Amino acid sequence: MIKKNNFFIFFIFFAISSVILHAQNELEYSGPTGGTGPAALSAAEAFRFGVQAYNRFSYNEAIFSFERSLSFRPGEPIILDWLGKAYYRSGFEETALRQWRAALEIYGRGTGVGMLLNSRIETVSGRRILLPVADDGVRYVGSGRYPGRHEDIILYRQPTSVLANNDGSVWIVAYGSNEIVRVDVNGIIRERKRGPLNGFDRPYDLVRGLDGRMYLSEYRGSRVSVLSSGGDWLFYIGSRGLGAGQFVGPQHLAIDEDGYLYVVDYGNARISKFDPDGLFILSFGTRSAFFPGMLSPTGIAAGGGRVYVADSAAKAIYVFDPNGNYLGRLAVSNLTGPESLRFLADGTLIIADSNRVLQIDPHSAIVRELGLAGTGHVRITGADMDKNGSIIAADFNAGEVSVLTRFDDLASGLFVQIRNVNTDRFPRVTLELTVEDRLRRPIIGLDNNNFLITENGIPVAGQTLVSQGFLYAGADISLLVERSDATSRLRDDLSAASRDIGRALQEMTNSKVISVISAAAQPRREQHTASLENAVRGTADINTPLWRFDLGLRLAATDLLSAAPKRSVVYIGSGSLGDLAFEQYSLYEMASYLANNGIIFNAVIIGSGQVTAGIEYLCGETGGSAMYLYNARGIGDLIKGIADSPCGLYSFTFDSRQYTDFGRAWLSVEAEAYLQDRSGRDNIGYFAPLE
Repeated sequence: MIKKNNFFIFFIFFAISSVILHAQNELEYSGPTGGTGPAALSAAEAFRFGVQAYNRFSYNEAIFSFERSLSFRPGEPIILDWLGKAYYRSGFEETALRQWRAALEIYGRGTGVGMLLNSRIETVSGRRILLPVADDGVRYVGSGRYPGRHEDIILYRQPTSVLANNDGSVWIVAYGSNEIVRVDVNGIIRERKRGPLNGFDRPYDLVRGLDGRMYLSEYRGSRVSVLSSGGDWLFYIGSRGLGAGQFVGPQHLAIDEDGYLYVVDYGNARISKFDPDGLFILSFGTRSAFFPGMLSPTGIAAGGGRVYVADSAAKAIYVFDPNGNYLGRLAVSNLTGPESLRFLADGTLIIADSNRVLQIDPHSAIVRELGLAGTGHVRITGADMDKNGSIIAADFNAGEVSVLTRFDDLASGLFVQIRNVNTDRFPRVTLELTVEDRLRRPIIGLDNNNFLITENGIPVAGQTLVSQGFLYAGADISLLVERSDATSRLRDDLSAASRDIGRALQEMTNSKVISVISAAAQPRREQHTASLENAVRGTADINTPLWRFDLGLRLAATDLLSAAPKRSVVYIGSGSLGDLAFEQYSLYEMASYLANNGIIFNAVIIGSGQVTAGIEYLCGETGGSAMYLYNARGIGDLIKGIADSPCGLYSFTFDSRQYTDFGRAWLSVEAEAYLQDRSGRDNIGYFAPLE
């Protein structure tokens, strides 16, 4: 009996001691937010809720939780840092910068976390545009090369041309080894194409048609090979000779906005034009009463109703219309040996000129030297800009392709942001991150070898790249429909737009409409699954002069936060955004909200409206475009183009080896990305599920 009582007393003492010890631990446990006592517990609890909301893309909820956490622990740097992250994702960049600067003052610029935070502040505060081209005076310098030889192994010989691909890789036309090779961003050869059974015969230039097929000129074969989008041979255009549709040594090629093919027939000193399937249309550029004739035609570019042809012997660029009528010379000077011509995204020309890469504005004839390729006796025969904004230049004499990158991009490196951490299957962790340059342009083409993920400085176990956003085939779309007095009279146009969008989506894989938002006085989601046309057409009673573009756009974008890697808000309306367009959210805040979450803004203009400055700004800042509903080619290309947009989102899984303290411990993870001479990193923390 005494033994039983002693045991009972011991049990009661142990239980009471455990409760006291647990309570003491609860009071002393500080968590990632620091401090001890009840306030620290409240701060840690609110901080946990904020992190969880952030990883669910619920940024408003995250902001509320972090603000509450700060009320218990004012000036705690980790809370300020996360509050800045949530504001940044919400589009309030200035507010985010204030939080980050306050955190930086506490961390100190000399600490590891301080240096990383300072780099983020400098990047976000210094950038103002998306998808830049070479128009801001920044010089390009050598950052890498794709060599044609590795020790005694010949990889390819005598490159003459390059063609950028949407996945970041590059086709290199190897004149000396009679092939085209596809090289990824790390300089690794992924494919070789040598043509039909008889092979290519001195291939020279490669361009891509509107339907994805490629055209390859063969200098010695005196023909043009038509290739599939993957580089497989399909059929020939032309043959050797002096007649119509024949060639003697074809070199450079161009495709205009209507899909017509232009071939520089070097031996016959003329330009030949064909339809996309190879039907000969006309030749031009020979001597006439109005034109002295070309001496040594080389590069060619077609677009904007003009055809530009370089003549290396005359050191000139001639201008023709699409029918071959001579319009004059481009008033440029100091050309030494112009060869290839290509249009950049902004309508300027990039030209290979001996050892230089130049940019020419065809309207003003202003010439700017972008950079020099290689050293010694260099001959650049082809140059283009890849999808990561670097210039790729084929150096025929050196037998390699040079990579030139903006000087300030090399100095600033890559902008890496860990966007989301999912721990539902802990210890298996899924981590999503984005890689951009300092101007918000996505960096694409990276693979697992370009990344290092660490926990407390130790590489994680089982790092696996599970998805690359740029390879995603498809897109998610949210439609934003203007409900103004103007569109109340254009409901038939709204119906037509919805039908065109629906048809385009049916021709795409993994593509769907996530939501249809009526931008009225109080924006609302429409039921669209039964009938997209009815949802877009709407009812006349909802239209009002007090419609709210900003609230509607915010709602449409929010629906896409957890959508597919490639996503877009497609605005359908008159183009005039109304008097209350930015009553609650400014134009800059809305552009930041879209861009910081990888959402493209596109616009379909109905009626006789105009593309206003606000729409142009949103399109320009996010990589989208505006198109009129009733244009010659329809709006299908705009919708399909969303699936071809660059996307710098990467998703990884790994196995965490950190101690979770039953889900209470703050677990730190860091990701670093490398590309040639550039790198960038980000760190973040997370909680494992509570046990």
